[in-house]
Amino acid sequence: MRLVLQLAVVAVVALLGSLLVGAVQWNAPLTLVLGGATAVLAVLAYRWIVRRTEQRAPAELARSGAVPAVGRGLLIGLGMFAGVIAVIALSGGYRVAGWGSFPGAVALFGFTAAAAVTEELLFRGILFRFVERWIGTWAALALTGVLFGLSHLFNAHATLWGAIAIAVEAGGMLAAAYAATRTLWLPIGLHFAWNFAEGGIFGTDVSGTTAPDGLLRGELSGSSALTGGEFGPEGSVWSVLAGVVLTGVFLGLAHRRGNLVPRRRRAETATVAP
Repeated sequence: MRLVLQLAVVAVVALLGSLLVGAVQWNAPLTLVLGGATAVLAVLAYRWIVRRTEQRAPAELARSGAVPAVGRGLLIGLGMFAGVIAVIALSGGYRVAGWGSFPGAVALFGFTAAAAVTEELLFRGILFRFVERWIGTWAALALTGVLFGLSHLFNAHATLWGAIAIAVEAGGMLAAAYAATRTLWLPIGLHFAWNFAEGGIFGTDVSGTTAPDGLLRGELSGSSALTGGEFGPEGSVWSVLAGVVLTGVFLGLAHRRGNLVPRRRRAETATVAP
């Protein structure tokens, strides 16, 4: 019931925020304000429901150390996407067609903030955290990664391959980032930076979602396996490779820090009959 209640509370905030952001149709100031408000309210709702259902302060969203953790996530996410788009460009699959739209970038900033925060709270803060207790880090990483990939099948230009790519490069990597640090701030920063760099800076599609141009107007061409096609660079094999490498780095760090949770034995989870 704790799992259900926490999912319900954060999901309601995410849904209402999504509806409001969608209603303003990429109006830059309104999307920025509503997206930012959704992110803040989702964090407050998560903290409130965790306190109510688990009788503890949510250390995974502690204020202490939040700014450095988000900063590290931003650097990792931006560096990761810049590396991927550079490889795609060198292979002839990406070019800058001109300047994009500053208002578009502003709108994408708000949209991305809401998406990154709510998705990390739902998938890593709640689902992964609870499931990890029952089946261990490795199985929880795989299961929640698959669920994260499947959730992107509802996007406009979604493909099965795109969902698989998201499951591996994002679902697995972001869960591993949480396992390594035991804070949600780093995966939130990483998630935000990757998505904003993708749409808000380099002007490509984000997870198959049609959005306004960012600071640059980017064009993808050539093999969809290398560029991601209409799904965006997240569907590129280069993104998958980068995600796998970072997942390995984070899991290695989690192992060294003793943060990997083993699967519970049946005796530990058995319920004694009254």
